[in-house]
Amino acid sequence: MQGNVLLLSQRRIADLVAFCVAYEFEDAFAAVTGAERIDATDLPGLEFSRRAYKLTRLASGSRGFARRLAPYPRSKVVLERDFDLFFAVFSHSYQLYSLATIPNWRQRCRKAACFITEVWASDPGPGYMLELLSDFDHVFLGYNHSLPSVARVSGRPCTYLPLGIDVPRFLPASLEAPRPIHVCNIGRRSAVTHQALLEECERQKSFYYYDTVAASGMDLKHRTFRVDSPHEHRRMLATILKHSRYYVANRSYVNQPEFGAGREEISARFYEGAAAGTVMIGEAPPTEEFKRQFDWPDAVIHLPFDSPDIGRILADLDADPERLRAVRRNNVREAALRHDWLYRIQTVFDVLGLTATGEMKARAQRLGQIAAQA
Repeated sequence: MQGNVLLLSQRRIADLVAFCVAYEFEDAFAAVTGAERIDATDLPGLEFSRRAYKLTRLASGSRGFARRLAPYPRSKVVLERDFDLFFAVFSHSYQLYSLATIPNWRQRCRKAACFITEVWASDPGPGYMLELLSDFDHVFLGYNHSLPSVARVSGRPCTYLPLGIDVPRFLPASLEAPRPIHVCNIGRRSAVTHQALLEECERQKSFYYYDTVAASGMDLKHRTFRVDSPHEHRRMLATILKHSRYYVANRSYVNQPEFGAGREEISARFYEGAAAGTVMIGEAPPTEEFKRQFDWPDAVIHLPFDSPDIGRILADLDADPERLRAVRRNNVREAALRHDWLYRIQTVFDVLGLTATGEMKARAQRLGQIAAQA
């Protein structure tokens, strides 16, 4: 298996900050399997090919006919050797058409699977795209609630694969070292809590780290931006969190309760905060799956989304340093034992009946040492 794995990545055509999590997963996958990575490129060419495929597919009713007529993108890569495993990573189902980058991937790969990090049951994507999943042996989904709908449309077995984290990257040098950032609050946020934190940290002369990027979207509920280098962004985020005492971690779409109601999922920030040894405060997903994955004491200390009294809440927490030390230790230990990307890769290998590589075993040993030291 070592060196006989092929990855398909979107990193050169999709550079939103949220997608960096998927690229970190790819990097970890490559590190323990020696995988060769092919990046989808030429987004305009892919879009032209996708539109031609869509029109022909809908008009003819034949997927095979549409595939023969639609032009391949100029950036296509024709495989000249066989691989034991083809693994494609998508941030959403609309990226599936980038499979056209490698026209003969199914013929050249003994086993094939993909991972879609975000897909909603209410809007899994157009059928002409989802049917492309039928060529895979198995489909892994980052959202638990969407498994039945994607399995029904694709006709392929689907497995929930939670998000994870590169624990060694986010691991702090010492759990006892000073953390100069008092509170880190990034992404979707409460205007009430944010204003209270601004005032409190001004009064205390403490370091409050927050986004200054403008809110976006028609409802101004999003805070997103593009990055030049996914690797550099994840490295910067890890550095920020390793130096943060408190990390505001809320359930997905916390500021759009009408969107996430009844289908709450676990966002990446919970894995990030735990691995970095922060004290996470916020509204966790009220689901059994979250309780199963984060079942240790104080994994997330509840903080209402709108908390005008955040200053008093933090002061009460600061008054119990032993509790905070235990939180940091538990978070790092449990992240190392449960939530490193290695465990997600192992799930993929187990489902597909593949044997773990030597590098996978070595990383497992290292994670065990990290957990023991915590």
